Formats: sequence, structure tokens, C-alpha cells
Amino acid sequence: MSGPVLDDPAGGALRRAAVLGKPISHSLSPVIHTAGYVAAGLTGWSYTAYECAEHELASLVASLGPQWAGLSLTMPLKEAALRVADTVDPAAEALGAANTLVRGEAGWHAVNTDAPGIVGALRWAGVEQVKEIAVLGAGGTARAALAAAALLGARATVYARRPEAIRALARTAEALGVDLSGQPWSEVGECLAAEVVISTVPAGAADQLSALAWRRGMVLFDVIYHPWPTPVAAAATAAGARVVSGLDLLLSQALGQFELFTGVSAPVQAMGQALAAASKADSGAIWIK
Repeated sequence: MSGPVLDDPAGGALRRAAVLGKPISHSLSPVIHTAGYVAAGLTGWSYTAYECAEHELASLVASLGPQWAGLSLTMPLKEAALRVADTVDPAAEALGAANTLVRGEAGWHAVNTDAPGIVGALRWAGVEQVKEIAVLGAGGTARAALAAAALLGARATVYARRPEAIRALARTAEALGVDLSGQPWSEVGECLAAEVVISTVPAGAADQLSALAWRRGMVLFDVIYHPWPTPVAAAATAAGARVVSGLDLLLSQALGQFELFTGVSAPVQAMGQALAAASKADSGAIWIK
């Protein structure tokens, strides 16, 4: 195997977890999870980061010993995780992606904690019920946003540049039972008709939305966290909208992974404080800190 061998003990750890991806050196997941272990009194646990390409994942997972409890997966491994897993959660199967592999009696189980992570972060901002969500972009994170809409019982409108991407997202929405309509990017200004706007597009792609008439009480969830604030997040904040960041999502989805790996309730405050300190977050970038 050309990738890393992860079966060597890490500092005598009795239980292990890690985040995998390529590149991975930027990941803040070890900071979040390690803070959780300390706060929860989980001595003997270790969480590390390893670079792993898509073609290396299967052999890497097969090499792991019994001390391994779980793996967090980032790009480009989220689709490959479904092929590696022994069992797959229905929501992850519908999304076509998993960001988590957790070890159980039946082997490795693939789960997606991004969708409940989006819901959790929205709830930190006071969103409990919502009828309409606007989703900007039609990539992998947009699929998770649709799953979040399903959990919230909301309709969704997606705005994207490529019609074929909208059609692909419509198939995901059908599998999730979400009422979805698609609109071209030229109509993106209409997103403000929704109660919640979730921007999943890359940095700079939504800057034009900073000129829109954001209003007090609505919610913008911008999944970017660096650089922060984005122009659209700054404009929405200035207008009195509630703004949720990518750091909120990073924390929220990690809480779900922590509990799946350890079976212990996640110490939210300690993990949020560690993330805020490590990211040197702007005061408005994380709700829990």
C-alpha cells in the first residue's frame, strides 16, 4: 500500500480515530476531537490526521486494528467511503456520500453527519421550524443541505449555473422526499424569499449577493469559514440577519462523529472553545464558544 499505515499505536492510545483526506494538513478536526476527549475524561483516546488519496482508502481501512473506533472523511473520500463500508446508513446512501466510518459489530458503517450538522448549527442560530430553504450551488454540500431540509420538513429551491447539476440534485431530493424546485443562477436574487439561505458555493462565487436587501430575522448559512466574514455574510450581518458559518458546520458535524465513535455525549462548549481558539475565529464566526 502506498498510503500511510495507521495501525501503529499513537502514544500508547487504547482507542483511536482520525480524519483522512487529501490535502489534510489544514484540518482542524484533531483540535476539536482532542478537546472533546480531554473534557469528557476519555484518557487513552487519540485523534490524528492522515493524508489519504481515494485509491488508498480501501487498503488503509482494511489495515486497521481493533483499537480503531472511527474515521472522519473529507474530500476526496466521501463517495469512496460507501464502497469501503460493510453497511451504509440510508441517509448516506441517498446522498451518495459519507463523511464518517464508524466501527461496529458488523464492521465499518458509513454515516453522513453533515446533514444533521447543518440542522444543529441552524438550531444554534434559533431555527427550529422552517418552510422554505434556498440552496446556492448544486455540489456535494448542496446534497447535505437537501438532507437538512428533509430533517426540517422544509421545501427547497436550488440556484445553480449548470442545469445538469440541478437535475442531478433533483434525483437526490426525490430520494430524500424533499419538494425541490430549480432555478438558474441569473435568478439568485430571488433567494431572499426563503426564510433560510444556505450558500454552498466557493469563496467569491456569491459576492454579488452582498448587494441584496437582506432583512432582519432571516438566516444566512455560508459554509465558507476562511476568509471570514465573506462579503455576503458581512452584508447580511449588517442588515440584522442571523449568520451561520462553515466553522459552525465543522463543529456541529464533529459532535455527531464524536458521539458515534465514543458513545459519550459530546462536550459542546469545550469543543467549540477549542475550535474558536485554533481558528482565531472572528467573533461572529462560531455560535458556540
